[in-house]
Amino acid sequence: MGKVLTIHGGVPLKGKVTVRGAKNLVPKAMVAALLGDCPSVLRNVPEIKDVAVVTSLLKIHGVTVTKDEATGDLTMDPSGTKTATSNEIDTHAGDSRIPILFCGPLLHSLGEALIPNLGGCKIGDRPIDFHLDVLRHFGAEIDKAGPFGTTIRAPHGLTGAKISLPYPSVGATEQVLLTAVRAKGTTELENAAVEPEILDLISLLQKMGALITVGRDRVIRVTGVEKLKGYNHKALPDRNEAASWASAALVTKGDIFVEGAIQRNLTSFLHTYRQIGGEFEVTDDGIRFFHPGGELKPLILETDVHPGFMTDWQQPLVVALTQASGVSIIHETVYENRFGFTTALVEMGARVQLHSECLGAIPCRFGQRNFKHSAVITGPTPLTGADIDIPDLRGGFSHLIAALAAEGTSHVTGIELINRGYEKFMEKLTGLGARVEMNELASSL
Repeated sequence: MGKVLTIHGGVPLKGKVTVRGAKNLVPKAMVAALLGDCPSVLRNVPEIKDVAVVTSLLKIHGVTVTKDEATGDLTMDPSGTKTATSNEIDTHAGDSRIPILFCGPLLHSLGEALIPNLGGCKIGDRPIDFHLDVLRHFGAEIDKAGPFGTTIRAPHGLTGAKISLPYPSVGATEQVLLTAVRAKGTTELENAAVEPEILDLISLLQKMGALITVGRDRVIRVTGVEKLKGYNHKALPDRNEAASWASAALVTKGDIFVEGAIQRNLTSFLHTYRQIGGEFEVTDDGIRFFHPGGELKPLILETDVHPGFMTDWQQPLVVALTQASGVSIIHETVYENRFGFTTALVEMGARVQLHSECLGAIPCRFGQRNFKHSAVITGPTPLTGADIDIPDLRGGFSHLIAALAAEGTSHVTGIELINRGYEKFMEKLTGLGARVEMNELASSL
């Protein structure tokens, strides 16, 4: 039976939260442990579902995973790496999209990888074929015929390649890095993603002995090595969670100190946050985000790959824009279906219109394709409590902060999705003064 979160809104969130290792790095760093010939230690690991999923996947592949209960650090020993059975793999079908990144490391270690049918948030097209095409460049052979997923083999080993991505995809860039570091020869990746999480993964791989350079022109060059050692690495803090709590402070007219937030990884967000009327103070330990009083201001914004305004920041900020005085326009250029979460906001009283046209300075790849990827938000509008079912991770958190700001009571289901990327969020909410209750979902709901 699922759970329902009851939220009594209208209370400003005030206090401190701590963000730990980034969801968009930690699971990939765990996968990288398969590449080493000795144990790796990953520090600053959050307690989120994606970490539990990758821990289980590592274990069924023979990796010994030990958690330090005092610190949360993970030690991963790949010395017993083995091929998982189809039944073991099938238990993880639909859990997340992380398993596809096991391919390169497993092909180097075992010559074969079996990948389950993938899951993840339904926010747009993130096809497995993108990853499979990358692996084919290295010489992998793909067999999709199996009932439990996709079998990938490298009977002749993997060889470096020249790859040009049609879009600077984070997942495809990670796939190239995790495959190229032990492939024979040199790999050159053009139009690579260069997000802070990508650069932190590169730092980790360099600690293992990888030869990697990053050019200013989004070109990453990797010279493969025969073997890598383990790493000892502290994951960079989660900038997406930090931005989510910043938006929560703005929407609820609160004041939240986000311990662990790093200014240099939030530059474009901080610029936009101040434009809309929010304020922040940077310290060595984190960033204080608060509503300084007065009206919030509308804006025109386009999401983009780093160093642009990140797509994961857009959804919580949209909730804040429902309270801005005037008309705001958001052009989403990264995921074509990211505005699905606004249906619940409209039910709560927000005025949001979706459009298939590119309402931005530059037409994007979703233009003329009937994807409603632009939003016009008119405010301010009072929000009222509602019954909400969470559609995805970031949209779900956005629903939560809308309910926290709304007058009245909201009932939120699908709350388990939040556990994928937000550590101890119930504990953090109550610590900030939110009036919330978690109960078992009644059969009548």
